[in-house]
Amino acid sequence: MAAATVPPMETSQLTVPLVALLVGVCLGAVLAWLAVRSRYVAPLAALGAERDVLRQRVEELRRQEDDDEAVMAAIAPVTSALARVERQVGVLERDRVEQFGRLGERLGEVARSTRALQQETSTLASSLNSSTTRGMWGEVQLRRLLEHAGLLARCDFQEQAPGENGQGRAVRPDVVVRLPGGKSIVVDSKAPLTAFLSAQSPEHDEARKKQLLGAHAASLRGHVETLAKKEYWTAFAPSPEMVVCFVPADAVLAAALEADPALFDHAMSRRVVLASPATLLALLRTVAHTWQQEALTENARELLDLGRELYDRLGTLGGHVGKVGGSLRRSVDAYNAMVGALESRVFVTARRMHDLGLTHDEPVTLPVVDVAPRPLTSAELLDHVDDGPALRDAAALRAERSLPGAVRRDEETA
Repeated sequence: MAAATVPPMETSQLTVPLVALLVGVCLGAVLAWLAVRSRYVAPLAALGAERDVLRQRVEELRRQEDDDEAVMAAIAPVTSALARVERQVGVLERDRVEQFGRLGERLGEVARSTRALQQETSTLASSLNSSTTRGMWGEVQLRRLLEHAGLLARCDFQEQAPGENGQGRAVRPDVVVRLPGGKSIVVDSKAPLTAFLSAQSPEHDEARKKQLLGAHAASLRGHVETLAKKEYWTAFAPSPEMVVCFVPADAVLAAALEADPALFDHAMSRRVVLASPATLLALLRTVAHTWQQEALTENARELLDLGRELYDRLGTLGGHVGKVGGSLRRSVDAYNAMVGALESRVFVTARRMHDLGLTHDEPVTLPVVDVAPRPLTSAELLDHVDDGPALRDAAALRAERSLPGAVRRDEETA
């Protein structure tokens, strides 16, 4: 059966609606696209701008990361050095803690020692309030200084030596130090301490302490007057016209001089020398050195006397030696004369008998002694030689020794 065919008129009629439909669809799509674009164009622009900003930020972060890596590479040595410093600081901190611990222990010990010292000081101060105890303490201090200076008891100094001053009163100083030449120095070890010990109490304020120190200086000034009136130097003449007032502690004398600056000059005007342990030790060392020099001088004087005596004895010995030498010379001359007589008078006949065949052995030849004793030539030995022959023999021997050896032997043989 033949296929049905569409007439051309109908085809054209169908195409128009289709084209219109397509055009409408396209127009709708375009309109829809324009509507969507108009709605999302602002967000898209914002997103693009944000994307650009983020891209720049990423680039900046990358550049910053690169810079950070370069910086880290550059500061790597510094980092290691800081690590070492941190370790060292840790060690130092540990040592500091240990040292502070030990220091705390030492401070505790010092505090305990200070408390014990305060207790002992309080006990000593209480003991020194007694005049008898103060006197014994001063005497002990003085004796220690004397021994420390190298002086010997009963040899270089005498304790409690009795005497009588120019006023006829009996005096007994604490120590009399002997000086070379029979001189002496008198030392008194008593000093007032009551006001000074009271001033050291922590219960008093500064004004009260100053008042007590003034009283201490006044007490020491009164003690100076008492010593000056005793005139010790007249009881142990010859001695310097002064007496040494020994103050057992440097602080005691310093406190008195600070409260009364004119005290020292006043004491010197009264022939009293205020001496602390330091100044008295220097004085005693000077005395000990003086004794040493005196001993050296005495030894040198004795050595000089021994030298002179030895010189005289050497002269006497020289005289005896000269006599012995003269005797030896005369003995040698006698021996040589006897040998010459035998040679010229006796052995001539003996040789003649040997030549005639009467004997088989030849006569003995006697040697001549050509060695003479050495003469004395030292002036020290010849000054004491008083033997005339000995001097002549010595002069002859010196003249003979000046001749040549061959001539001397020829003369002796002849």
